[in-house]
Amino acid sequence: MNRAPSSVWRNPIHFLAFGLGSGAAPWAPGTVGTAAAVIPYLLWFQYWSAGWFLLLIVVTFVVGVWLCEKTSEDLGVHDHSGIVWDEFVGYWLTMLLAPQGWEWALVGFVLFRFFDVLKPWPVKWADRRVAGGFGIMVDDLLAGIYAWIILQVIVRLY
Repeated sequence: MNRAPSSVWRNPIHFLAFGLGSGAAPWAPGTVGTAAAVIPYLLWFQYWSAGWFLLLIVVTFVVGVWLCEKTSEDLGVHDHSGIVWDEFVGYWLTMLLAPQGWEWALVGFVLFRFFDVLKPWPVKWADRRVAGGFGIMVDDLLAGIYAWIILQVIVRLY
């Protein structure tokens, strides 16, 4: 069971790192955090041009490195299970160039969670070997790349 620190609700940096509070879910915070990332995607990002969406992904990755590093330092725990900003960015990367619609958002969700949980090489390597905020972010970025590739293949075959 995930125990989110009370600072999530008082500290804006922790609140963001915990995926706007979604990472405070008592069970499966990574899945809940990814589900929370689907909402802005469906409401806004799926309608953005690929260039603007890619810029958002880059900016949220860079900001996420700092958010996750600071929150981990404050909590004294590397990659607390409630830190799900990395899930947001990894899911959004999965959805880059995806067709519009909730069906594709769901396929992307399933693919991203699959690769984030399975952690094929080099995802697992990065998860275990890369430290700090960059390490927290990069394994989900790599899982997002795997999910993106499979999603693009499915789109082409469909």
